[in-house]
Amino acid sequence: MLAGKKAVIFDMDGTLLDSMWMWRSIDVEYLDRFGIALPEGLQREIEGKSYTETAIYFHERFLPDRSVEEIKQDWYEMSEKKYRTQVFYKPGAELFLSELKRRGIKMAIATSNSMELVKAAQESLHLERYIDFVCTGCSVARGKPAPDVYLKAAEELGISPLECLVFEDVPMGILAGKNAGMKVCAVEDDFSRDQEETIRALADYYIRDYREVLDGTYEKLHGEKEIRGIPESNFSKCDTGGSDEQ
Repeated sequence: MLAGKKAVIFDMDGTLLDSMWMWRSIDVEYLDRFGIALPEGLQREIEGKSYTETAIYFHERFLPDRSVEEIKQDWYEMSEKKYRTQVFYKPGAELFLSELKRRGIKMAIATSNSMELVKAAQESLHLERYIDFVCTGCSVARGKPAPDVYLKAAEELGISPLECLVFEDVPMGILAGKNAGMKVCAVEDDFSRDQEETIRALADYYIRDYREVLDGTYEKLHGEKEIRGIPESNFSKCDTGGSDEQ
């Protein structure tokens, strides 16, 4: 899987870090403040959207009297402490990061989350020891499944997309990596287990633990099969004027 690769780019939530468990409960609690029940399928509706795109979605669908910036700040206040105290690496992830660093392979994070919450996790888990660059969905024009965040990460690392390997946990993220022309390894996560069939159909590789990459026990899914992405007309636009980058 790593043969010929000069860079590895990770999605953060559910891929590098075990953090997706918090977001459904945050959505339930947050909407309940305003007397709104969590609609079935909401998580799938917002999958891949950047932090700002998701706030815009909530503003337009649920909370027209609350600004996008207020919604983002609410979420930050509800999740920041969790990222500092209750979020940890996925199985084998830190060992894998350490091995990549030993081999001189560059690393980046390409996430739909906010830069503020990335920083909270970074300070807790010392990601800066391994990660060379962090790119959020709101530092580029379009969120996942558009390739922008992965192409930006590759550009900043100075590595051709063909020499990059992506790790992702959900279909929209996998499509973003594929649309960038990169090989993608799917990482199993409880949050997206009900999408496993789709995930396997899209990804090139599949793991449950990062140690599988190092010991060669990962699953190779499709070889050189081409996976076609979502048409560009379906890519959502991101408000790059948000406050995700500091």
